[in-house]
Amino acid sequence: MINEFYRQIFDKHKNVEAVPSNDEITAWALQVIRLLFPEQSKQEFKTVDELKHEFKKLENELFLIMNATQVCEDCNNEQISKTFFENLPVIYQLLNTDIQEIFEGDPAARTEFEVIRTYPGFFAISFYRLANSLYKHNVPLLPRILTEFAHSKTGIDIHPAAEIGEYFHIDHGTGIVIGESCIIGKHVKLYQGVTLGALSVSKNMAFTKRHPTVEDHVVIYSGATILGGETIIGHHSTIGGNVWITKSVRPNSTVYHKPALIVLNKNKE
Repeated sequence: MINEFYRQIFDKHKNVEAVPSNDEITAWALQVIRLLFPEQSKQEFKTVDELKHEFKKLENELFLIMNATQVCEDCNNEQISKTFFENLPVIYQLLNTDIQEIFEGDPAARTEFEVIRTYPGFFAISFYRLANSLYKHNVPLLPRILTEFAHSKTGIDIHPAAEIGEYFHIDHGTGIVIGESCIIGKHVKLYQGVTLGALSVSKNMAFTKRHPTVEDHVVIYSGATILGGETIIGHHSTIGGNVWITKSVRPNSTVYHKPALIVLNKNKE
């Protein structure tokens, strides 16, 4: 039996594709983010051309990674790599709106440098923005590797296919789940433990809109669970903590529990 076990494992080793490790792939993404935001890791460049050359190296590296991971005869990996880096100014602009929203929306943030360097929400959003751009170019596997790396580091789980607008603010963040078909508008703020999920995890719903839509200027407090592809949280609404929502909420609404709290004095009967 033990010999058969080793034989099965050996056969897998023979047949497995030569895919770069997750560490190599996430190291590439980290370097892209660090070039965009030197606050994370200062690198010295004497000229603009030197910086452009560094980005070009990362473009070539992406091409090599995709060649090793992408099973697609019709895909032009060289063109995808080029287009991805041509789109970096858009990603950079989006991330700057996220930085601004986090800084202006969190009284504890003293500087934008602090947001860039220390905030797990910005870390997770950065990886999501890169992964989402790759996902839109139909690049398989890599987007999930990137967002799952951010998930492992921050506890923030954002599917790369989710559509998230500018000025996105994640505060604290641990335990947040944003599903694959989720649509989030502009100026949305999420606190820790928020779930934007599906009512059903049946496999036959794989290609349907099964996660909620959150419109502009919405705040969702910690522990809220919002489920369903037809569920829409209307603009300028506030969703209180620990609520369970499976139906749409009109714009300008406030949704919260009305608990009955009982406080007993332990020194009296």
